[in-house]
Amino acid sequence: MLGRVDAGIEYTRSSNMDAMEKAELIGAELTEREQQVLEAVVRTYVETAEPTGSRTVSQSFDFGISPATVRKTMGDLEDKGYLFHPHTSAGRVPTDLAYRFFVDRLMAPQRLTGAERTNLQRQLDSIGTSVVERLVMKATRALSFVSNELGVAIAPRLEDAVLEKVELIQVSSSRVLFVATIRGGVVHTVYVDLPIEVPQETLVTVTVAMNERLAGLTLQEIRRTLPERMRDSHSGELGATEFMNIFVQSGAKLFDLQELDRTSILLGHTSVLASQPEFEERDQLTSLIELTERRDLLAETMGKREHRGRVMITIGGENDRNELADFTLVTSEYRSGSLKGVIGVIGPTRMPYEKVVTIVDYTSTLVTQMLQS
Repeated sequence: MLGRVDAGIEYTRSSNMDAMEKAELIGAELTEREQQVLEAVVRTYVETAEPTGSRTVSQSFDFGISPATVRKTMGDLEDKGYLFHPHTSAGRVPTDLAYRFFVDRLMAPQRLTGAERTNLQRQLDSIGTSVVERLVMKATRALSFVSNELGVAIAPRLEDAVLEKVELIQVSSSRVLFVATIRGGVVHTVYVDLPIEVPQETLVTVTVAMNERLAGLTLQEIRRTLPERMRDSHSGELGATEFMNIFVQSGAKLFDLQELDRTSILLGHTSVLASQPEFEERDQLTSLIELTERRDLLAETMGKREHRGRVMITIGGENDRNELADFTLVTSEYRSGSLKGVIGVIGPTRMPYEKVVTIVDYTSTLVTQMLQS
């Protein structure tokens, strides 16, 4: 697997092995001079958001070569697909290929300053850690603020979630609130309408039986074996059998949290992207707004990312959806007990990768620590 370790951060481009093998060839044909000029163009464009000319590169970087040689080298890089001319500008702009080469071969993630670490910590400390989604939402907003990109996250994926306990709370004589607490802090609630009146003593009996037989199991195990596990679980109390049968028949719905996996996309402040040069034109800004409204697309994209302990970076056309072709995603996993979610940022391909990678990595680590404390 292609990956690098800089400043304590390991990162990768994709979970697709063929793509990663191809990535090893990116830049292999470039001379040392071409690599130096390409790095200069990328750094200059990230900083200025303006097409970069050979004179600017020559004045800003001491290569010991003439502007004419820089201009010829930039032309060679354009022929090889690393730079392109926007409109009739005299300057050039990095392509997705250039950013990929920069990330894989040249980038050295920057360390966060003490003030930046303190700032992130302070923003996350402002809420308790009892509710996972609230903490992760706060983290996405902090990411937006600190990175100047759009923070994005999905709540923990619940496929292998472990049930910690069940509570049955009587709302009325014929209605009960079912509360399932998942190990790691997620709470799932469902109202259950009953065709019979159930006394409080029966609720207590059934609650005790469910916790004795179901706590500690994954939701998948519970859905698959609920009838067998709850058979003969009551003591013959009045209404207990009928009441238990209702829950057994509703088990697939009560313990199915997969719908939450598909919808729980969390976004930071879009305004930080709207202020960037890439979105000054109306059409581009409209595309950004439409993207943030496609929560199903974002949830699917984030949910499929396989990090394997690394920060994952996908640039422009590397993303598997056309709607993301103008964006870079930088994400990492966070954990809450047996659960795991994804957090990171979306931004234009012109991104200060060295800083953003460090911010995302540190934030995911911080969220994990707070959820496990």
